[in-house]
Amino acid sequence: MKIKLILICLFGNLITMGAQNSIQPSKLDLLGSISGKVIDKKTNEPLPFVNIVIQDNGKVVTGGVTSEKGIFLIKNLELKQYEVEIQFMGYKKVTKTILLSTNNRNLNLNTIAIEENAIELKSVEIVGEKSIIEQKIDRKIINVGKDLISAGATASEIMNNIPSVSVDPQTNAISLRGNSNVKILIDGKPTNMDAAQLLQQIPSSSIKQIELITNPSAKYNPEGMSGMINIVLNKNSKIGFNGSINNGVTFAITPKVNSSFDINYKKGKINWFANYGFNHGNYNNYGQINTTETDQEDFQRYRFTDKNSSHLAKIGFDFYWNEKNTVSFYTNQNINLAQGNSSTNIDFVDPSKTDITQLFKNNVDNYSQTYNLDYKTKFKKEGHTLELEINQNNGNNKEDAFFSDPKTNYVTIRSNNTLINLDYVNPLTETSKLELGLESRIENTKNKFLVDEVYNSNFNYDREIYSAYATFSKQWGKWNAQAGTRLEHYDASALFKKINENDATFETKLFNVYPSAFLNYNLSDNNSFNLSFSKRVDRPSINQLNPIREWSTPQIDSEGNPSLLPQFTYSYELNYTRKFKKGSVTTGFFYRRINAEITRTLFENPNDPSKQILSFANLNDNNAYGFEISSNVDFTKWYSANISLDAYNKKIRGIVSDESVSADVTAFNARINNTFKASKNLRFQLFSMYRGRDLGLQLQGKPMWKMDLGSSLNVLKGNGTISLKYSDIFKTMRYRFTAEIPKEQYGQFNWESRSVYVGFNYRFGSGKNKAVQRKTRDTNETQGGGFL
Repeated sequence: MKIKLILICLFGNLITMGAQNSIQPSKLDLLGSISGKVIDKKTNEPLPFVNIVIQDNGKVVTGGVTSEKGIFLIKNLELKQYEVEIQFMGYKKVTKTILLSTNNRNLNLNTIAIEENAIELKSVEIVGEKSIIEQKIDRKIINVGKDLISAGATASEIMNNIPSVSVDPQTNAISLRGNSNVKILIDGKPTNMDAAQLLQQIPSSSIKQIELITNPSAKYNPEGMSGMINIVLNKNSKIGFNGSINNGVTFAITPKVNSSFDINYKKGKINWFANYGFNHGNYNNYGQINTTETDQEDFQRYRFTDKNSSHLAKIGFDFYWNEKNTVSFYTNQNINLAQGNSSTNIDFVDPSKTDITQLFKNNVDNYSQTYNLDYKTKFKKEGHTLELEINQNNGNNKEDAFFSDPKTNYVTIRSNNTLINLDYVNPLTETSKLELGLESRIENTKNKFLVDEVYNSNFNYDREIYSAYATFSKQWGKWNAQAGTRLEHYDASALFKKINENDATFETKLFNVYPSAFLNYNLSDNNSFNLSFSKRVDRPSINQLNPIREWSTPQIDSEGNPSLLPQFTYSYELNYTRKFKKGSVTTGFFYRRINAEITRTLFENPNDPSKQILSFANLNDNNAYGFEISSNVDFTKWYSANISLDAYNKKIRGIVSDESVSADVTAFNARINNTFKASKNLRFQLFSMYRGRDLGLQLQGKPMWKMDLGSSLNVLKGNGTISLKYSDIFKTMRYRFTAEIPKEQYGQFNWESRSVYVGFNYRFGSGKNKAVQRKTRDTNETQGGGFL
């Protein structure tokens, strides 16, 4: 009976299908299609992702895009006359009028060759004329233009021209809104390199944009009180073989060279890309500290000479599997070789005290590698995606140091970090979107310390972080809101071994929830407000935890504290952006509530009362607040300027010589970068900056300022640019300070602030193509090292 029933149903379906087939041709007779192939007129290469737009009397009816082979097919068109537009970024638009009729229902346009639009290509060039600052809902984006590139040879010099960012002129340590709890990311990825060292390695011409994420959403890692700074490197995807070459020389006390190249080869489904940067030179610093404390008077003289050679290489590819699936891979390779020499002379006023002379030299070999694999699939609905990313980062740092005690120190640091992300994005409606994600981070660091080639101690640190997040965004009218939360399990353990001491173990396990919320209101096209909140965490970095000596002077040893706990921050921010005919202005206010703040401590060395130990500790709660203003203004056709002001108030707390010390400080900074266009190809720049006094636990830094003059000339039909920059014209940049704790002192440190830079950049190749959009992930840690 069941078999009969199945046969009857099958027979009925066949009859129905036959009836449908007998009716369908009459409907198909009323519909038509067009097809064809789009190629580059110059290279005859097929062009993928070209827009094909079908219009009826100026109204868009339908459309499509070309495949990887440049082929398109658009079906189900009524039999009538249409205008067909072939549109592609960087190419001239082609328009054809066609007629579909009963005698010509399936029209083949054959091969359509389109040519480049020189004017449009110039406007979409990777390096724009002027840097543009964009205020997004959760970040500020600085699209790096030629004005910033000519302002500095490396990323470190460019950073000093960015609003809210400061770079210490001595140590190159970076801070955001007056806080050093920020880590540099490259293409959204963490590295094992020290931020100060990394900034010196990246040539300015390799930077596409800089993102200041001061209040990240729950989608991003919650680490870093002041947020995160992401440097996005150039990656071309032009058809054929293209690239640029950059060379520069900085003349100061000694000359320094920097070179870089950026190339790509795009053909068919694969886009290969690579860039390489090289920096080499000797760097000189010198300074003095005079102690005026009664019965402790002395004169200290310091001189440092460092020889650095650094290599930064990136190579990878994008494989456009089809229109829905893309696989990408890249690797970053970093090599830094450094040789340092320094001398310290301490002359005591008291003749009963023996003067001290310490000579120091070291060799540092630093290697780090990043390997990144990314797979992204697009679903049928626009914006509906699933993305898997695996990031592996390894580091190997070796330092061989010699002190004139005599004593030799040998330190090795090996690190291994694995990051896995899974992200899902679903636009529920045209005005709402849901984002979900999982993340796993497994990190391991091993440190080994030898004194006079004999084992002294080692420190192993392991950390595992597992997290999940969800965010929901909704837009209605002039309002745009986003809310989310991140759940995170944190497990860290450490083991410290030292000869003649018992082993010390440390362990921290935490489960935390990190909420975030954003509200944006567009009063009009030219006025917008943004309010945000997020909970942040500053986990101690390896430098802050590692009890092995970081650096040493005749009077101070710097080392970490493995007992440190994370500090938590509740961050609130309000921004207002006003656009007008000649530019835009963004004003922001922020407030932070900090729990269990990590701070510096200075105490007597228990093994040597004549010396002190500089370390870290958790203190009580704290508050910080401030404001900032930044603007881009085109005053005339020939004069424009980027202007920024920021001020912040913070309370400094710490323990010095077993005494609790605190101080309030309000810091003020100002920058203005003026651009003067003398002609189409010749431009001059005048940059000025002022950094107000700064107060630390021990030192009060005095104000400093400088002025730079630069120019750039386009040559070789716009393919080449010659840059010239004269830094610190009046030689006013120097770090001066006074101190009262733990003893009265004053001093000054100088570096090669006055210099002349000459550079040449040459760009070759043509043909713009659509690049795959890669996700940018991030992480952050508090930074150790340096003085108080």
